[in-house]
Amino acid sequence: MRAARLIKMVLLLQSRPVMTAAELARELEVSERTVTRDAQALSEAGVPVYADRGRAGGYRLVGGYRTRLTGLARSEAEALFLSGVPGALREMGLQDVASAARLKVSAALLPSLRDAPDTAAQRFHLDAPAWFREPGTPALLPVIAEAVWDDRCLRARYRRGDAEVERTLEPYGLVLKAGVWYLCARVAGGGSFRTYRIDRFEAVDALDGRFQRAADFDLPAHWAGHAERFARSILRAEVVVRLSADGVRRLPYAVDPLAAREALAGAGAPDAEGWVTLTLAVESEEVAHGQLTALGAEAEVLAPASLRERCAADAARLAARYARGDAG
Repeated sequence: MRAARLIKMVLLLQSRPVMTAAELARELEVSERTVTRDAQALSEAGVPVYADRGRAGGYRLVGGYRTRLTGLARSEAEALFLSGVPGALREMGLQDVASAARLKVSAALLPSLRDAPDTAAQRFHLDAPAWFREPGTPALLPVIAEAVWDDRCLRARYRRGDAEVERTLEPYGLVLKAGVWYLCARVAGGGSFRTYRIDRFEAVDALDGRFQRAADFDLPAHWAGHAERFARSILRAEVVVRLSADGVRRLPYAVDPLAAREALAGAGAPDAEGWVTLTLAVESEEVAHGQLTALGAEAEVLAPASLRERCAADAARLAARYARGDAG
């Protein structure tokens, strides 16, 4: 425990010109008296820790004592500090490990690159959860994440519809999509790759045995394929819609982007009024009603007749409400 603290103290002093006892105590989560004892122990071990007395004093390393990363350009150093996603690392239980790694890299950087962590952090921030959704961390995520890093099989019990299923899984990778965590895994024994929502796992146990990863597995490609198949699987109905030029522009933001892209690709030429008629794949008439309502007067539903009548009734109610001429 103390050895790890002493190493961290050296790294902190390498990353900054000088640190007060109070600053070191806060970073190391110890008392200032312990900082004094640790500094003395390092000095006795040959590490040149020097204590400046007085109000502006503190601890520093002398004699150029540091390990440097040579050949690292500023853009490379800044990109390195973009590779960590703090929220995701925290949810996977890797925050402390990532913090230690960043500290070691910071300590090893040349003085001219010492501000790379700050410049990167002030230029990029990932806010993964979707709007208007309270993010939640699945309780079993740290156990699953550890098995993923260690190529260790999992015995998992998860919800599938109204039933519970138990499987032995080979966990290949994790994906965080709009605040929801997914596990890409293969059923042990040569099964196919599947994708599981982690919040549907009821219990997981890491097994002693490790699995041999398939050399050709590509996590981004697997996820892209899964996402497209999922989108297609839920688009089971069709509606015919007439859109203005502004409606065409806004369509990908109102409905599934894949459905919008394919509908626009198959649309005919604009009519005399500049409107385009297209056939759009949707999840259901109910979902389509909510999505197309967002386009307002820039969309006209032509079919099915039941959806057209529903949208017409909405328009009539709105017209009557605004025709009253008052805000009451």
